[in-house]
Amino acid sequence: MNEKAIDILEYNKIKELLKDEAGCEMAREMALSLTPETDSRSVSEELRSTTEAVDLIVRKGPLPVGGIYDIAGIVSFARKGGCLTMKQLLQVHYDLAAASNVLRFLKEDVPPVPLISSLAELIVPHPGLEADIDRCILSEDEMADNASAELRGIRRSIQRQNESIRSRLNQIVNSQANRPYLQDSIVTIKGGRYVIPVKLEHRSRFPGIVHDQSKGGATLFIEPQAIVNMNNELRELELAEQAEISRILQKLSDQVGECCHDLRNNQENLVRLDFIMAKGKLSLRMKGEEPKISTDGALVIREGRHPLLDPDSVVPVSVSIGEQYRTLVITGPNTGGKTVTLKTIGLLALMAQSGLHIPASGQSRVPVYSEIFADIGDEQSIEQSLSTFSSHMKNIVEIVGRAGENSLVLLDELGAGTDPTEGAALAVAILERLFRSGAQTVATTHYNEIKKYALSTDGVENGSMEFDVETLSPTYRLRLGTPGKSNAFEISGKLGLPGDIVARAGELIERGDLEFEDVISAIDRDKKRAEEELAEAERIRAEAEQIKARLTEEQAEFRKKRETLMADSRQEAREMLREARATADEVQKELRELSRMDSLGARNKAFDRNRRRLKENEKKYAERVIRQVNSAPVSASQLRVGDRVRVLSLDQNGEVLTLPDDRGELQVQVGIMKVTVNLDDLMLVVDGKKTKAKKPAARKSYGGMMKRKTESVHSSVNVQGENLDSARMDVDKYIDDAYMAGLKEVTVIHGRGEGILQKGLRQSLKRNRHVASIRPGNYNEGGEGVTIVTLRTD
Repeated sequence: MNEKAIDILEYNKIKELLKDEAGCEMAREMALSLTPETDSRSVSEELRSTTEAVDLIVRKGPLPVGGIYDIAGIVSFARKGGCLTMKQLLQVHYDLAAASNVLRFLKEDVPPVPLISSLAELIVPHPGLEADIDRCILSEDEMADNASAELRGIRRSIQRQNESIRSRLNQIVNSQANRPYLQDSIVTIKGGRYVIPVKLEHRSRFPGIVHDQSKGGATLFIEPQAIVNMNNELRELELAEQAEISRILQKLSDQVGECCHDLRNNQENLVRLDFIMAKGKLSLRMKGEEPKISTDGALVIREGRHPLLDPDSVVPVSVSIGEQYRTLVITGPNTGGKTVTLKTIGLLALMAQSGLHIPASGQSRVPVYSEIFADIGDEQSIEQSLSTFSSHMKNIVEIVGRAGENSLVLLDELGAGTDPTEGAALAVAILERLFRSGAQTVATTHYNEIKKYALSTDGVENGSMEFDVETLSPTYRLRLGTPGKSNAFEISGKLGLPGDIVARAGELIERGDLEFEDVISAIDRDKKRAEEELAEAERIRAEAEQIKARLTEEQAEFRKKRETLMADSRQEAREMLREARATADEVQKELRELSRMDSLGARNKAFDRNRRRLKENEKKYAERVIRQVNSAPVSASQLRVGDRVRVLSLDQNGEVLTLPDDRGELQVQVGIMKVTVNLDDLMLVVDGKKTKAKKPAARKSYGGMMKRKTESVHSSVNVQGENLDSARMDVDKYIDDAYMAGLKEVTVIHGRGEGILQKGLRQSLKRNRHVASIRPGNYNEGGEGVTIVTLRTD
């Protein structure tokens, strides 16, 4: 890709932004070495990986891959039999832990991310080695007592020997008989040996080894003969401790060497995943979208924004080239946004070919260019004695010689810097040559000759930057299909130039050019009117389609409900018929038995019992047949606690006790009973009368929201690999959710690292109004890598 174009379009600033989003140094280096791809398949895969990163971050958060170490050299040294230091082993442990965290992170509750998952599948965890290093190494210069039974025993012996030596020396220095001969009643260490300070003149009273002398020479530091052997034994134990530490380090190093290939492969995949996460974070930061890769070579940018400008003030631009035309000529007044439009087109194309999302609509399409050329800005060179025109021509000569099919050429103020007539002629000739070469060209100009060329040539289109003459300010909107005006006369008049000067200038301009400007103005007015009418027609059509879709949906729902009701009614009728037949059979059977009874009293009694049964069944069937149908069900937004309602299934009035949940269930007080009913079974009652449903008000069901919140909040949050500001926001939101959900104690996982996250988050948590107390995790909870938070219950 053309290096000059990359520099002019400020592509390197995009790489700096990407670098800032990476978590480890290796991923930052990968970001800085990023270059646009020229293979369509590679570009599509890189764009897809960025989209997956965005989906993953939005759904669950970024992968915990930040801050991994470059251990390639370390594991290679271990592979050759070298003994690693504790610091190097801790770096290996950190990468092993990162690999395990990534695999655990991707196990559940993640969206479909096939590219990221395929990279994660190549990671080989080594939990045994990870656990061994974690058990043995406490810090960069401290090994745990539990690293081995031998080390634990040696250190206990060292502790006992130290206590014995100090006890013996304390007896010497605290003896009343020795105090006159000692400089101080203290025990100190010189050269790793315990000694006592003896006055020089009393040297002979303390036989032993002299290890040092005070600066004034009045004090000798003597190791008494009585403890020389004890110190020797202590030294032997210390040497044994070092030997055991070296043995353990070598053993762990050998384990690392055995996993050399897996560890290097893991590192490559973790760095790649960190880089992909950086692309996703940058996309979210820019509010980017994945552009489609154009198969027909057309560049279509919808609502594109320059990624280096303030997103709150930049005006989106929509532009296309490569479909009906391959050359676009953009005209308009100075400071109207022509140059920004050129840079936006070129930079978004470079970003897309680098696998980055672009700040534009997802409907944008970008081809994969083999070359992108740009000649933008003032290229005057004092050192080379080149004028602006000469410098531009030097660049254009190179562009014309190299541009061809599948190339994008961006030219700013083509032909400027020399005689207008000659400059315009040269500009037209250059555009013709680029068109014949098959390149796609976007050029800006002020020359009428170039505007006329675009109007009269197939495959060449005019475009213009809008300018509000009334306010003397540009709108920065690009309008395709019509050339723009420089508006020099109008702007000069608005700025106070005398009218006679403006009029004289109008007389001096060639009549053909003046008429051409008038034609442009007329075309521009007509096009604006047509665009407004088209926009209004599109709005009406969209509203009609929405109404049609809503009616179609309501009709389908009505049919579905009708079919369901009819099916239920048929089933209920069959059940009623079966029950009625069964009852009739039982009554007939009892009547036959009644005819055989001799006692009149028994007959009357049985007859009354059968009559009561028939009446009860008759009432039950009648109620089921004439059961009320709720033609105006109540909506959740209509109800308030205390409202009077009619429970149709009970045919009783009641009072609302609770608001509906997300299933439409609520409690109603009916007499002395509390019953749970559905909204479909209720009608509002006003002054003892049922009312029809009111128009639903836009009010949320907070009961349902709280229930969903309680079910979705986990007992821990993992912010490893995030920067402090991002982690602080995530933790604050999580604490709010956990407090609303009623959790009493939660865990914030931030890792050890350099302590920046740990310190910053703990300071933030202490100020959180929902936090009662915090503490570091215990050994079995994650140690200093986590913070346990106790939430307030009031």
